[in-house]
Amino acid sequence: MTDSCLRALIEAIHSSPTQAVIYLSGGASQALGWLMSVPGASNTVLESVVTYSRMSMIQLLGKVPAQAASMQTAEEMALLAYNRALKLSKPGSPVLGVGFTGALASARPKRGDHRFHLSTRTSDRLWSSTVTLTKGLRTREQEDAVSSQYLIKAIANASKVAGTFVPELTESEIPDESEKQFDEDEELEQLLRGIIGFKVYPFSSDTSGAVRKIILSGSFNPLHDGHLKLLEIATSICGGGYPCFELSAVNADKPRLAISQIKDRVKQFEKVGKTVIVSNQPYFYKKAELFPGSAFVIGADTIARLVNPKYYGDGEKMLEILLGCKNTGCTFLVGGRTVNGTFKVLEDFDIPAELKDMFVPIPVQKFHMDISSTEIRKSQGSM
Repeated sequence: MTDSCLRALIEAIHSSPTQAVIYLSGGASQALGWLMSVPGASNTVLESVVTYSRMSMIQLLGKVPAQAASMQTAEEMALLAYNRALKLSKPGSPVLGVGFTGALASARPKRGDHRFHLSTRTSDRLWSSTVTLTKGLRTREQEDAVSSQYLIKAIANASKVAGTFVPELTESEIPDESEKQFDEDEELEQLLRGIIGFKVYPFSSDTSGAVRKIILSGSFNPLHDGHLKLLEIATSICGGGYPCFELSAVNADKPRLAISQIKDRVKQFEKVGKTVIVSNQPYFYKKAELFPGSAFVIGADTIARLVNPKYYGDGEKMLEILLGCKNTGCTFLVGGRTVNGTFKVLEDFDIPAELKDMFVPIPVQKFHMDISSTEIRKSQGSM
């Protein structure tokens, strides 16, 4: 890379808070080298995958694409990359998914156009572009270089980074671009439909840079002081981390929340300046896949169900699922809670030996505030 404007643009990208996952197929390979050669790449690139074989593409997409080098495939790759970036990013960081697929010059002459398709996905925007290159004008290496330039420029635009660099396209090589903007309601609808994995509302002013999430899940109807205190104590027991609440819009035994209900409950966290994540996963083994390496904060009433074989069909199935949770690097901090009229703590439950180190007790002397949202609603006459 000899272009000073291109290098300056990459430096600006690495200085932005955006974190990206990049999926490539059939071109733009030089872009990864350029990104990684400039100091600060670890601030930006969470993961990059190059799918060259047909089977690699099928495994990435989870299906056989109608056409590998197409805008539809690039957009599907960008969405997969976005959801992957959500999992890997620092809590609260803006994330970006990039999908690129191309049909560039090859050893055998191509009958069709030399072209590439590029898509970027952020929380509120899907941008896509197709560029048809002048056939025979460039070598394969040169076509890869110009598609790499275009990719870097697209990452900069999606990261809201300005720069003077312009990709080396000819006047006739006019990009065919499209863009979709999503408002909050549309994002939440995508979440409810399972298109995106979760949405983060980073209301916290936390600037520690902690990567591990300390998560208190619940319905928060309403959010109360017990929730806030419990998460504070759990974070101190963990020795730090990024404390956040998780609201599942989908419940295992209740109707899913309406978008208006989600937004109303989110407002509670905005008022107290606490980050909340809205997900579509009601089960903890699925939450563990969504938030690997996290520490979940639960009450004794939850662990009573979590380690009860009847909810899994049998003990063997329960062990298999919970070992899967353990393999994601997740742990569970357990606070005391009244269960069927009796106050119980972690030590009151029979935990299989293989799982014992996944559960950590919250000492009663540190937290004993047995209040529930249900009781609050009853007292307010809103049941």
